[in-house]
Formats: sequence, structure tokens, C-alpha cells
Amino acid sequence: MRGKGGNEGETCGKGKQTGFHYSCVRASEEMARMDLGRMNNYKSVIRKVGNDLGVDPALIAGIISRESRAGNALDDGWGDHGNGWGLMQVDKRHHTIVGAWNSEEHLRQGTGILVNFIKTIQKKFPGWSKEQQLKGGIAAYNFGDRNVQTYERVDVGTTGGDYSNDVVARAQFYKKNDF
Repeated sequence: MRGKGGNEGETCGKGKQTGFHYSCVRASEEMARMDLGRMNNYKSVIRKVGNDLGVDPALIAGIISRESRAGNALDDGWGDHGNGWGLMQVDKRHHTIVGAWNSEEHLRQGTGILVNFIKTIQKKFPGWSKEQQLKGGIAAYNFGDRNVQTYERVDVGTTGGDYSNDVVARAQFYKKNDF
């Protein structure tokens, strides 16, 4: 894992990237905390989609926080230089965009994409633990399943080089905050 301790959910690129004087899990938690007010606006729909699709709502919130800062980083619903749509930043180059940027339909699409990546990683790496497969699926959500090669390097090549670790840390924060 990344960072000194190698802890699950650790993300060490964030401190420097955000101007915080600390990094790793603490920086991810701080980013999630900063997004909490906006995230609460979507709590009920996140819970509904998560429960319907069998995904922990806190994980959906972690992805939303990382991808769009709960909508704060979007311009009329768009991010990633006009390629990503909505709270979960569904890539228009790989998917047909559905729903408004902050709609249940969008969250269902993004969460469905995540579920498919997790299932693909489970098949690709049947010897990995469930937690490793989950992190592999999260990394694949960011940069595709073909790029997931080994667990030891699961985030190498993801945005910031820490995508799954950062999402897990943010999800842990949201879990503690009733998502």
C-alpha cells in the first residue's frame, strides 16, 4: 500500500495536493468532511440506490466526494474537461449519459458501472480477498479494469496515484457520519 503505514484507505498524495499540512487518511477525511454539507443533500437518494443495488451508501458517497466534491467541482454538471458527467463523473467517452447530473438515474448508472467493475475484478483475480477485489473495482472505476494488474500496484496510474485508497478513506468517514 501507499504511504508509511500501508493502512487500508491510506492516501498520501492528498496532503500536498490540497495544501493541507498533513496527508494520508487524515487528508481524505478532511476532504470528505468539507463535502459533508453538500453530500447530505443527496443522502436519501444515495441510500436508496445503494440499498437497491447492494452497495454500501458510504462507498457511493466516497466516490461522489472524490469525483465531484459532491457537485462543487462541476460546471453545469460537467467535469474532467467536459468528459465526466454528474456527481459520479460518468465518462461520456465510454457510456451513454443518462439523467440529470444529480439525479437518482445518474447515481444508478454510476453505481451500476462500479458494480460491474467490481464483478470484473472478482473474476479476473479470484484469489484476492473481498477487500482487495473491492479496491481493485474502485480503481477500475477510475481507470478501467485492464489497468488493474496487481494488488500491490492497484492505484498506480489512477488519478493522483491513490484513487481507491482515497475513496475507501472517504467512505469510512461517511460510514461514521450515518451514510
